[in-house]
Formats: sequence, C-alpha cells, structure tokens
Amino acid sequence: MKATIAERELCAPDAPVLLMVSGGSDSTALAYAARSLHDAGQVGDLAMLHVNHCLRGEEAEADARFAAQLAELLDIPLFSCTIDIAREAERTGENVEALGRRERYLAANEALESLCLHAAAPLAEGRIFTAHTADDRVESFYMRSIVGTGPGGFRSMRYRNGPVVRPLLDTSREELRSFIEQREREGRPTACDEQGALWREDATNAHTDRFRAYVRHEIVPRAKERNPQLLDVLCRTMNLIADEDDMLDAQADELAVRLASWIEQVEGADADCAAGCTLAPELGGFARPLQRRVVARVLGLMLGSEARVETASIEALLDAFDEGGAPRGGYVVNIQGDLAVSANKRGVRIEPMAAFRSRRKRR
Repeated sequence: MKATIAERELCAPDAPVLLMVSGGSDSTALAYAARSLHDAGQVGDLAMLHVNHCLRGEEAEADARFAAQLAELLDIPLFSCTIDIAREAERTGENVEALGRRERYLAANEALESLCLHAAAPLAEGRIFTAHTADDRVESFYMRSIVGTGPGGFRSMRYRNGPVVRPLLDTSREELRSFIEQREREGRPTACDEQGALWREDATNAHTDRFRAYVRHEIVPRAKERNPQLLDVLCRTMNLIADEDDMLDAQADELAVRLASWIEQVEGADADCAAGCTLAPELGGFARPLQRRVVARVLGLMLGSEARVETASIEALLDAFDEGGAPRGGYVVNIQGDLAVSANKRGVRIEPMAAFRSRRKRR
C-alpha cells in the first residue's frame, strides 16, 4: 500500500484520509495499514466511515459493532450511518446495489468534508480510501468482458478517481488476510467480532446469483487453474491498457477543449433546456477512437456524472459525419431519450429536444 501510494502519487503526506470500512477482511486490513502510515507521517488525519445498508438484519448490526470496535482500537474517529437501501430502492425503483453504492459515496463525501474542516485542510486535498483489491479489479475485468464495455473499460478500476483512492489495487485479498493474521500472531492490538473472527464475512459473497459473486466463485477460480499467477499477470495487462487509455484521454481532452463550443442559452428557450454544444466540422477528420472519446466527454458533461453515456448514442452522433469527415447537412437524430443531434456545414449540434424544437419553430 505504501509503495502504491508513493509510486502513483495518490496522496500527500499531510492529506486528511477517510477510510471506507465495511468490516470485511479488505477494509479491516486497510484500517490497520492506514493507521501505520499515519503514525509514520505518510498520511494526515484519519477518520473511518461505516454504512449500514440494513440488508442483512442482525449480521449488518454485527458489522457495525465490529467497525466501531476497530475504530476505537485504532483511535480513529468513526462516522457511522444507517440507510434502509431496500426500502429506498422500492420507493424509487432503482437497482439495490447501484443505489447502495451511490448512497455510500454521498455519505463519504459528506464525511470527508467534515474531516477536512476539522483538520483545517482544503477539501481538494482530502482523500477517500477504499479497500478494492487486485481480486476486485480482475473480477471487474471479467464482468466487463461478459457484458461489454466502452473505450478504456478494460483498464478496470482506476487507482484514483477524483478524491477516491484505491491504494490496495496491487494487493490480493489473500495477502491482506495473511497481514491481519500475522498481526494477531505478533500480539499486536487486533479487533475480533463476537465469534472471535478477525474480520466480518458477508454471507451474500458466497451466493452465485449476483453477477460479481458468480465471477468470483465460478470464473476466476477456473482461470487460476490455468494460471496461478492470474492476478499479477492480468493486473500488469490492465496497467498497460491504462497507460494507453491515459494517453488517448489526454488527446481527447485537448480536442474537446478545442473543438467543442458550449451553448449557454438559446434565445427564446427555457433556461432549463437551453444548454447545448456544437462540435466543429474538424472533428470528422480525426481517427474514430479519438472521436468516440471526445463525444463521450461532451455527452458526459451534458448528462451529468450519474448518467450512463450509451454506446449507441456515441455512434449515432458520429454518424452525423459522412465518410469524408464532413457534417451531413440535414442529419437529425434523438439520443439518450431527450437530446437532439443535428448537423449542417457549421458542425454537429447537441441540445435538449425542447431547445431543438424551439429553434425550429423560430425559423
């Protein structure tokens, strides 16, 4: 963990760090390692966050008690919250796992803000440490292999995404469990649950009716039979993919700044449907992979961070350019349910459908 943070410059030595701790082996090891880094002056003030999703009854309550014991043992302040995810999912119709993830990170950002305020540190310097491991990264790789992914998807998890840092991505789950067991053998302070276990086991991890659990218990073990070094080999491969992905991302960012003109307001249209963007005709002259990334960035900014940019939307927008790379005059298509794409010699325009219709009426 120390080497990964240093090599990838994931965190400044004085940065406040919020640890997301479920009580499982990975996050328990994260807490022990982070406490050691703090004591060595390699990270700043620490706090822990535990979120009870109310999905596993008494087991979830026991997880919360274990997290509280771990926080007290390590003298780390604890943020704890309870969210009835099943009830909220029933109310909104959202996927339980996606909703749980969103609520966790909302709580994490609020807790990080409080931690930075207490530490008198700028929020931009704060970090949220998660306990994702090399195993999680490989599982994500196979999941995306099964369902498909867009540009850069096969890099799997990023070491850093905004304030969120994954310092254990180079470490296996087996190594983390050995680390905790070694700590106990050495007689160092170690948390235990009511049954004497050194971490909490989530029984749902053994179920194969969930996609990740299916990959974890059915696919990865068989792949390891062919190559016992699967985690190391595949993580190296993903890092190679990530290097190339970063290079293409940088080029796409530069193109997006240069070729995308943002429309703040369309005269006569309502303010909430006036935002839009025009892509310059020059975009049609670039290689398709770069075009896709530029379009994905533009659509991501228009739709917001929580929305999913559909591959079909990217391709439909790029179809606004002909084989020679010029915008197709008169081309019109609807994407993402409520965005209109239109083209003329001045470029390709993306805007809310209401703004598009308003412009058409004024002609």
